[in-house]
Amino acid sequence: MKKSTLISTISMAFLMLVSININAQDYADLDKSPMDAASYPTSYKESKKLIKIVYSRPQLKERPLEKLAPNGEVWRTGANEAAELTLYTTMVFGEKKVDAGTYTFYVIPGETEWTAIISKDLNVWGSYSYNEENDFARVTVPVVIAKESMEVFSIAFSEADKGIEMHLAWDDVRITIPFAR
Repeated sequence: MKKSTLISTISMAFLMLVSININAQDYADLDKSPMDAASYPTSYKESKKLIKIVYSRPQLKERPLEKLAPNGEVWRTGANEAAELTLYTTMVFGEKKVDAGTYTFYVIPGETEWTAIISKDLNVWGSYSYNEENDFARVTVPVVIAKESMEVFSIAFSEADKGIEMHLAWDDVRITIPFAR
């Protein structure tokens, strides 16, 4: 066999091996708590967003809410990675002015009220490494008990008199968190 034919054969075999590896990639199954995002304005056609949160959506699956988001403990506001809040404009959260930027958003559930927390931490898995020293601002809001149960944890935004409200819903618990402009 000629040297050029041998090199050509080896090159072809190498290319086939590489292409088999490219086609044989493993892809993850659908996440049990898929990632989602909510924003305001809510219209997908609106390009001038004021606020957005990226979070994962756990399901109750016949488990009590208190087991998944225990009262009195810092919770990541969803599943998997801690929720990531982006403000596209300066807003007021409680009494504190919060500059445009990206933050981690935690909550502390309670029976009658929840505490919402904007943290300077970023790229956080769960709330395992939560550090209160990195809190930027906190707001405590009342719990409203709804007549209907929500199986999947959900977040939505709406316009309010002085700004925007973030609504958290899971099981029969409803929380409204104000952001002033």
